[in-house]
Amino acid sequence: MADSSLSIRTMDESDLPEFSRVMAWAFLGDPRGVDSKWLKVLERDRAHAVCDGAEIIGTAGILTREITVPGGLQAPVGAVTVVTVKPGHRRRGVASLLMKTQLHGMHESGEPLAILWASEGSIYRRFGYGELATSINRMTMPTRMAFHPGVSVSDTRIRQVTREEALPFMREVHDRVRRTRVGWLSRVEATWDVQLADGEVDRDGLTSFRYCLHPEGYVVFRVKGGRSPRGPVDELHVKELVCETEQAYVDLYRFLLDIDLAAEISFYTATDDPILHMVDNPRQVSRDLGDALWLRIVDLDRALPLRRYSSDVDTVLAVEDSFCPWNTGRWRFTVKGGEAVVTRTEDPADVSLDIASLGSAYLGGVRLSVLRRAHRVVEHTPGHVDALTMAFLSAYEPHCPEVF
Repeated sequence: MADSSLSIRTMDESDLPEFSRVMAWAFLGDPRGVDSKWLKVLERDRAHAVCDGAEIIGTAGILTREITVPGGLQAPVGAVTVVTVKPGHRRRGVASLLMKTQLHGMHESGEPLAILWASEGSIYRRFGYGELATSINRMTMPTRMAFHPGVSVSDTRIRQVTREEALPFMREVHDRVRRTRVGWLSRVEATWDVQLADGEVDRDGLTSFRYCLHPEGYVVFRVKGGRSPRGPVDELHVKELVCETEQAYVDLYRFLLDIDLAAEISFYTATDDPILHMVDNPRQVSRDLGDALWLRIVDLDRALPLRRYSSDVDTVLAVEDSFCPWNTGRWRFTVKGGEAVVTRTEDPADVSLDIASLGSAYLGGVRLSVLRRAHRVVEHTPGHVDALTMAFLSAYEPHCPEVF
């Protein structure tokens, strides 16, 4: 329960310097004031400050976005960001007040989904966010690796260009590609400034970004320099690799693997990135999996029909949602021909679960059958969890390539 002495309000322009300081202190960074890249993308009317008297002690914002859901459809989503509590003010209900304000606001405005990247893994499930809605895979691989004989590299020339030359092309390609990739987000102009921020403070000792264009895709990377008596040990740190065709994907990876002086490539990518199966020695590719998006279903009856499903199903779900009580109850969930209909019912439940578990499975990133084995889902009628599991899956693993 929130401390009764606390208040919450929409951020005012005069709050920006203090808002930035609280963000920095909470994330153990150095304040950058109004020059913070995160303030460039923040929507002022969707940013909240929790105050103890006149002192700002908590922050949170929502970015208005679209997310691609299974079936290649676009769903409105609130991308939750800069959730912070000032040191010395924890366990007073600050985060709960921020979460409740955000979720109730999205419910009133008809925004059915919320997403975030969690700074700590133990915080957000209690607010109804499902973990591992998308996962992320950090791959590291040596250069000069050969592809297996079935992979054909074209003779298309890949050009290194300036940022100014690259951005118009990149914006167009990204917008086309993101509409086909589950978990990818729409971008506004300021998003590009945040994702490709390139000041000294953003580089972490690496070079500025390199921009390389293929007619059907692009790659952006930095270089970490290094030398040894035995030869180059430079590392390529890939920021984005976006391709409209499988051929562009092959060509750009081959381009990276063949760059002179580079010894290693590292990049964050999808868990089903096919590069692992394209190279002739997959053991040379190291992988480190982690959670990416956490997803919160704000309005169950609006959210479930927004996506498409892989198989027909007819089941009654008993859903528990203490934070957004309008979702609590029994719902008949019927899928026919890929499309879902969701209605309230008094019929006995076939499956019981909480809203966070449903959020984990929403994009197809977590199997409900696994959550049953983890004692997060209870099956009352045999076979219904497996049927739901198959319905929620899609051909590709969901992936969100950007932190917000």
